[in-house]
Amino acid sequence: MAIITITIIEGRDTEVKNRLIAGITDVCVKELKAKPEQVRVVIHEVAKGNYAVAGKPV
Repeated sequence: MAIITITIIEGRDTEVKNRLIAGITDVCVKELKAKPEQVRVVIHEVAKGNYAVAGKPV
């Protein structure tokens, strides 16, 4: 089984996240020779202000 965790900045709509999940699943099926049922994709959304770039809050 593959468990893929993706961290993105919040604000993308459900359709975009669904396409991302489908695409990542397809890659895992192809490259890992896994069945789609064996692939888990977890999306963590980070709120603006809860991360920093080069030591400065964004």
